[in-house]
Amino acid sequence: MIHTDVLIVGGSLVGLSAAAMLAHHGAECLAVERHQGTAIHPRAGHFHLRTLEAFRAIGLEDAVRATSEAQFDPDGGISAVESLAGKEIAQYIVNLNEGVEQYSPSRRLFLTQQSLEPLLRERALQLGAQLRYGTELIAFEQDGSGVTATVRNLETGQEDTIRARYMIAADGNRSPVRNKLGIGMAGHGQLSHSVTLYFRADCARWLEGRNLGVIYVKNDDLRGFFRMERSGETGFLAVNTVGDVGRPEAHNIADVITPELAERLVRSAIGDADVPIAIRDIARWQAVADVAQAFRKDRVFLAGDAAHVVPPTGGFGGNTGVQDAHNLCWKLALVLKGIASPALLDSYEAERRPVSALTVEQAYTRYVLRIHPERDREGMEPLVDELNMEIGYLYRSSVIAPVEGDHELVYEDPREATGRPGSRAPHLLLKLDGKEISVLDLASSRHALLAGPKGRQWAAAAEQAARGLNLPLDVHVLDGQGPATDPHGKFLSRYGVSESGAVLIRPDGFIAWKAESDHNADARQAEAMLSRILGKEHP
Repeated sequence: MIHTDVLIVGGSLVGLSAAAMLAHHGAECLAVERHQGTAIHPRAGHFHLRTLEAFRAIGLEDAVRATSEAQFDPDGGISAVESLAGKEIAQYIVNLNEGVEQYSPSRRLFLTQQSLEPLLRERALQLGAQLRYGTELIAFEQDGSGVTATVRNLETGQEDTIRARYMIAADGNRSPVRNKLGIGMAGHGQLSHSVTLYFRADCARWLEGRNLGVIYVKNDDLRGFFRMERSGETGFLAVNTVGDVGRPEAHNIADVITPELAERLVRSAIGDADVPIAIRDIARWQAVADVAQAFRKDRVFLAGDAAHVVPPTGGFGGNTGVQDAHNLCWKLALVLKGIASPALLDSYEAERRPVSALTVEQAYTRYVLRIHPERDREGMEPLVDELNMEIGYLYRSSVIAPVEGDHELVYEDPREATGRPGSRAPHLLLKLDGKEISVLDLASSRHALLAGPKGRQWAAAAEQAARGLNLPLDVHVLDGQGPATDPHGKFLSRYGVSESGAVLIRPDGFIAWKAESDHNADARQAEAMLSRILGKEHP
């Protein structure tokens, strides 16, 4: 029998992210993937600020950015056209990264999934994760102390038994694990049975001088979107509908696609009758907007498409899955080490499911507005802008200090954020040992307490309580005397605390607790606070 702390079912984008993040936090894990290797198609390609911040935390951001810039313009926009050679209809985002430096140490980017996954795989292995490709899960059972799974090597037929304390199902939108657990899906259901057409064609002349990252196409023949590599010679066209969208068959292009029809659709989207086109591959897929009715059953957790299926409009799908892993993995690691109570794991669903439901609705809204505006809009949620969606979403759970009056909020405007518990820590440039860093870099692997220049009372109390609870905690008093300093003097206003106040930031960069001053700053209060964020009862 093979033993591991966490078995990950699925070794694609989300499974690999979970493996790397678990290993980063010192948890033993094994990921099994039925395919023989990483992705062979571009697939997910628009990566958001929060996802890059998650990759930054595990030491992967620089490699991801360098690979992206070799393929795509780093600041591409998102537009809509009748065809690539024809009229431009709309600009949704002019410049992908305009103004984001105020709010994040990272930058949005485009990157093919087939280029990202090898980087994730290499990083996961460097950190100590185990990966098995060509291996499928064929059965699993849970008991009070773990999960027993049977896996099969698809090449040799050999079966092995794996015993894990917990399991993460990152096994895709059809998720056999979710189905066996009996967890249903709810939402808008299938929107279209779509295709992605991978092709070669010299489109450089129509891309030159235009800041086009994602190019939506809307004409009488089709509706969908382009993504082209920097050379302008290779790309893909995702087609959601063909012809008159009033006809039901218009939304089922995957049922009738042929190589000849694929070439005609690519030619219509390009808008040139003579450009040579070579169709390299055709992939069929479903645009669906659904969220799982539960994200956990006992010792099995759902992540990525197993937990939420998101239409590609807005690029939320892969990003949301990576952020699932970013939320869950540090919690699993602390529980596995005996530092946190298993009750901490209850916060995964409490925190991620509302955010995922919001994300599904926002992707659906964008699908209607950009692809199918004729669709009935009853019940469609108003559009929430990208910055709010990427770094403004809020967590609410029993392990986050409550904030009076805002328990119904699912997001806030990060432009106005002042460090409320449950929000991502606002980006702020500090110096650590003379080197400029972001606040988010202080809490990439351990909890971090940041106190104002007169906050030593909280600092001492938190250090004492953390020792008693065996919690790894980094404490920084921003008084200019320690290794971490606030050279621009913005911490107090940015985080809404006085000189004696403090905030506690979790290893995923979210604020778990805040004290505006040192009122009641003693070891008893600090112990109660840290016990709460670890899922333990209050002393």
